[in-house]
Amino acid sequence: MPYEINMNEFPQPLREFASYKTAIQGCSQKTADEYMLDLRTFFRYLLARERGIDPNSDEFCEIDIRCVDINYIKTVTADKIYDFLLYTGNVRKNMWASKARKLSAIKGLFKFLTIKRGYLDENPAANIEAPKRKKTLPKFLSLEESMLLINAVKNDTESKTRLRDLCIITLFLNCGMRLSELVGINTTDLERELRHVRVVGKGSKERIIYLNNACRTVLYEYLVNVRQTEKYAYVSDKALFLSNRDKRISNKMVQAMVYKYLDVAGLGSKHYSVHKLRHTAATLMYQTGNVDIRVLKDILGHEQLNTTQIYTHVSDKNMMDAMAQNPLAALTDTVADKKEDND
Repeated sequence: MPYEINMNEFPQPLREFASYKTAIQGCSQKTADEYMLDLRTFFRYLLARERGIDPNSDEFCEIDIRCVDINYIKTVTADKIYDFLLYTGNVRKNMWASKARKLSAIKGLFKFLTIKRGYLDENPAANIEAPKRKKTLPKFLSLEESMLLINAVKNDTESKTRLRDLCIITLFLNCGMRLSELVGINTTDLERELRHVRVVGKGSKERIIYLNNACRTVLYEYLVNVRQTEKYAYVSDKALFLSNRDKRISNKMVQAMVYKYLDVAGLGSKHYSVHKLRHTAATLMYQTGNVDIRVLKDILGHEQLNTTQIYTHVSDKNMMDAMAQNPLAALTDTVADKKEDND
């Protein structure tokens, strides 16, 4: 989030919904804030339509939604929600994920006001389906590219944070952690023998990730030579990975570091990102390590198995091998060869 939102700028029904998301459903503050911003855009759009305000104008961003009470919310229809979704796609150029999140916020609000609070008799969003997602294969680094990235960090002998950065990238590529999960690790989350680490995933749900030899090796080196040295003995922050200011490393700092080494490794033009490292770990485990899909689901912290199934896509090598198995693949004589034989 670029800034913290002020809940006093939101009407009472939305504040109740935000409290429900965090206190009862266990959503993170970041998720609740994103829902509030999406709902603010939604109600600003409805008010702008009624007041004749151009949704592309600066005036749109100044619309105060504190007038949105239960009586106003009762006037919202399914058609108005559909109009808003068209606006987000056609005018704001939102992609699938953004449109789906906005609809999720709207559906969540109306379900809460109807079922949990009983403020509404009917839910206008109940039967609105989520926008269809364009099916694409997950983008990931090959094994060779993964080694290039790791070596790019290892060879950066001038970097004062080389051990920390190597540890971070190794964990991403081996464990498939989310960015927020890695940044949130504390030193106390590591098992004493470095056999596993506790992470906090989506919805504040904890899980254990077991560490392989590569992870244990770099973690031990980082802990002994950096984190457990006398320099950090009196640092109050228990974060495993610290910034140069001895504070928990930020998401943006990790992202910048990853982009830096992707460039050094010659992979900058391939549009990889931190999240693609998570895809890489999952794909390598499934395709090369023959990991059961249900085990992979638990490693990645997915709620549903169908989320994990995007990693069951067939690799290029699998397809090449299949093509080579066609019995007709051995017929390599050309028409030109036949003509020469006749001559």
